Amino acid sequence: MDEEKQVALVTGASRGIGREIAIAMAASGRHVIVNYRSQQASAEEVVEQIVNEGGTAEICGFDVANFDETEKALEEIYEKHAQIDVLVNNAGITRDGLLVFMKNEEWDDVLNTNLSGFYNVTRSVVKKMLLKRRGRIVNISSTAGQLGQAGQVNYSASKAGLIGASKALSREIAKRKITVNVVAPGFTETEMLEGLPIDEIKKTIPMQRLGTAQEVAATVLFLCSPDAGYITGQVIGVNGGLC
Repeated sequence: MDEEKQVALVTGASRGIGREIAIAMAASGRHVIVNYRSQQASAEEVVEQIVNEGGTAEICGFDVANFDETEKALEEIYEKHAQIDVLVNNAGITRDGLLVFMKNEEWDDVLNTNLSGFYNVTRSVVKKMLLKRRGRIVNISSTAGQLGQAGQVNYSASKAGLIGASKALSREIAKRKITVNVVAPGFTETEMLEGLPIDEIKKTIPMQRLGTAQEVAATVLFLCSPDAGYITGQVIGVNGGLC
């Protein structure tokens, strides 16, 4: 791999939005580290597609919710690569249900992955970026974190927290030419919508359609480009006008 080639780490990149972000990053000329927790075969398929399209990528399995496991994986990445130039915190889970019936572990699992996972990965990466005085961080939130979503109090809390954390971090590190932004997708065509009343959902969206993972990935790619060098601490909605 060319030593000057930028390295992008995309968490939760084995499927859905993360997969498309990884593919878009590779198409932009970056080497992509495809993180996964349990879907190794799917992650390998993402790498295979990237390589077949002329890009470079590798898989890296670790659970972002596990601090020690994440630290060990990042140390191994840095032993192999001089720098992570782009970090996309995309890993996320849902455990839907009304708050009054929610179990402790359903709250903890979602917050640990969606919010603590951001901390576990970003803390180490930011240290290296500060030394290099450059970097791009994009965190994937959701309209649920902006508006709230009934039946998703845990998920909404985690995604709202991610927005607040991103805005605070952006102020801490802006002087070192490191940007931190949030992309907040609305209803997007991924497996997370399986079983939902899609026709009814479309009626609530001003554009009357679902978004695509490719549209989200294109927004992330722009925020990681030189043209977005003066954009930091912002939340970009990709939601068809939902909010």
